Amino acid sequence: MKTFLAFLLLITSCNFYAQTPSNAQLSAQKQVEQTLDLWHEAAANANFEAYFELMTEDAVFVGTDATENWQNKDFREYARPHFDKGKAWKFTALERNIYFGKSGDYAWFDELLDTQMGICRGSGVLIKKGENWKIKHYVLSITVPNENVDEVLAIKKKADQRIQTKLQKN
Repeated sequence: MKTFLAFLLLITSCNFYAQTPSNAQLSAQKQVEQTLDLWHEAAANANFEAYFELMTEDAVFVGTDATENWQNKDFREYARPHFDKGKAWKFTALERNIYFGKSGDYAWFDELLDTQMGICRGSGVLIKKGENWKIKHYVLSITVPNENVDEVLAIKKKADQRIQTKLQKN
């Protein structure tokens, strides 16, 4: 019986340590969180250079409108006038989940954001470049309560039909 209890204790403690994040994982998580927070802060402060420095050169930003699938160069052109006015957008994370690939050089995340559009969801992918994390892909979505989906569908029906027609012709 003592042998069984000792074995059970050993298995339980090994399982606990296997599930506990390592210091490197905790450090990477903090770095990713800091990158995202700095990115959002740069937009809130209309700091164009700092904002785009935190993205890869081939980054993609997918906005809330169905037509907004911005490659980095085009997104810079779109964003420049907003930043130049001294007011871009302010997103503050309310909740964030971060996940890492086995190699440890890429991460993906989702976050709920407090924005000028109400609560939105951001999600994306970061890659590690040297010692720094860079945003490679970001998707911004407006959240819609389930009980209001039918109303939203009615509002966007004509716009969706125009976009579908255009895309089907291509």
